[in-house]
Amino acid sequence: LQIIPEALLLGMGSTEVPLPVAVPSPAIPAVNEGSAPAAPATDSKPKKKICCACPDTKRLRDECIVEHGESACSKWIEAHKRCLRAEGFNV
Repeated sequence: LQIIPEALLLGMGSTEVPLPVAVPSPAIPAVNEGSAPAAPATDSKPKKKICCACPDTKRLRDECIVEHGESACSKWIEAHKRCLRAEGFNV
């Protein structure tokens, strides 16, 4: 494999423009979910649509309701409501 200098390529009639090189960003430390308390979001506007917030508790709630009925799933319903409130929704 021969590397041809960019100036020669452009001088040979190539119209290809070299792509910019990505600069690696500084490493972002991993966040441990249990290490920092969640900031109260009651003062700010929610950043997501309610349908997209709390997918894990939503899935558990929906599966429980389908399999066992709404009356048997109050634990999952309340868990989902708590999650939504933490995301800034008034439910």
